[in-house]
Amino acid sequence: MKKLLMILVVAVLLTSCDQEKTAYVDTTKLIQEYKEMKDVEADFTSKSDSVKRQLDSIARGFQQEVQAYQQEMNSMSQAQRQEKEQELMQKQQRIQQQQQMQGSRLREQSDAVIDSIVDKVKDYVADYGEENGYTYIFGSNESANIMYAKDGKDLTQEILDNLNETYNKN
Repeated sequence: MKKLLMILVVAVLLTSCDQEKTAYVDTTKLIQEYKEMKDVEADFTSKSDSVKRQLDSIARGFQQEVQAYQQEMNSMSQAQRQEKEQELMQKQQRIQQQQQMQGSRLREQSDAVIDSIVDKVKDYVADYGEENGYTYIFGSNESANIMYAKDGKDLTQEILDNLNETYNKN
């Protein structure tokens, strides 16, 4: 009788416990296929290409200046050659510094915008989980945090569709 009572108590406890609602999202797919992220990537690719064209133009002008010097150097005195070479080296250093500064600035801007989007997606998933009664929504990525999940537990497409719809409205 005691065993039967104990089994009954355990059964009641197990059935009375709240069932935890869990699911997961493929974070890589979510970020890569989010329309705002695609738009930001396209924007920064365009900016990067523009900066590259501008810097390539400056580099071509410098290269022409070097070639002109090489053609004229035999007719110059030693002092004139040294002065011109010094001038060209300084100009090359300025061009390299400009390239590094512009590249760094573009990377910093890109990183800041991407971080903002990632935060927005995390906040959306958290809000979605709360509104839909989830105890946990796990993230899965290339490193396979989730090795197996029952069909129907993947919320990636639903959340991605909602995010893109919200982004398109704005």
